[in-house]
Amino acid sequence: MKDSLRTGVSFGLTSAVITTLGLMVGLQSGTHSKIVVLAGILTIAIADAFSDALGIHVSEEAESGGGPQKLDNVISSKSA
Repeated sequence: MKDSLRTGVSFGLTSAVITTLGLMVGLQSGTHSKIVVLAGILTIAIADAFSDALGIHVSEEAESGGGPQKLDNVISSKSA
């Protein structure tokens, strides 16, 4: 397994577990509803995956010498 892939997978799994556990505890404490907790898990899974992917992509662009203008174009195209 390539080092960058191993780093990405490790970071993503750690981030996902910590974020999901925090969300589950918070929603369960606040609502006591299984449906709300499940909907929250689904929502955070999608949002966290996109967030990690964009973060890794921008990081790789910065390392490859993309420059500020290229990074601005990447960020604005992903958020539109």
